Amino acid sequence: MRTSDNDTANETSVSFGGAATAARSMELLWGTKPPPTRGRKPGMTVETIVAAAIEVADAEGLDGLSMRRVAEALGAGTMSLYRYVPSKAELHDLMLDTVLADDPPLDLETGGWRAGLERFARSSLDGYVRHPWLLRASLTRGAMGPNQTRVLDAMLTALEGTGLTGGERMAVIELVTGYVRGVAQQRVDDIVARQRSGLSDEQFWTEFAPLLDGHLTEARFPALTRLWRDEEFDHVDSFEFGLARVLDGIERLVESR
Repeated sequence: MRTSDNDTANETSVSFGGAATAARSMELLWGTKPPPTRGRKPGMTVETIVAAAIEVADAEGLDGLSMRRVAEALGAGTMSLYRYVPSKAELHDLMLDTVLADDPPLDLETGGWRAGLERFARSSLDGYVRHPWLLRASLTRGAMGPNQTRVLDAMLTALEGTGLTGGERMAVIELVTGYVRGVAQQRVDDIVARQRSGLSDEQFWTEFAPLLDGHLTEARFPALTRLWRDEEFDHVDSFEFGLARVLDGIERLVESR
């Protein structure tokens, strides 16, 4: 019996749905699923369904995504989609692998491993901002498609000459991707806050600053008060600053080998 959208397990994160789901996803991701031998000639493709699902998720988030909503976007009947994609679990896997092909950072060796990881980190952050629903996707328990596999292979290749062990190279990748994901969550939260309030960052701080200013004294909050009232305060790009510190640490480890 097919599971309806409402019967799907908790989707706080989109993750591995079990062996059967993974097997179906891998067939779709790698193009090994045999075509149907019965019924009418297919009128759409997996690719068109996934593209429509990504558009819905970009606009409405994963909470707004359902097989019915995708069918509406395609002008098709909901049941017709199940001939191509068995359920939302497989659809999520296909969506994830598809967006990873948008700007695949495969040239990670040019300029050395550090420059390659910098390019990957910036590209990855841009991808999260374009597709905020990716923050709810599991990159460790989902079925791996060709695009995700290609990116992982490119990162491992860039790190091959560093002298790090296989386990350390995987740990480096998890460290960089985890850092980017954390910053991306903050960026997306800021975007959502601006959309809900209708205020730009400048407008918000113009209205909020006077409310906090009266509560700040050097006696009670000395460091924050001095910083708050520093007219020569210099803004630092927190993403680039943090990325440099992460890579500095990795570089020290590499140099020690």
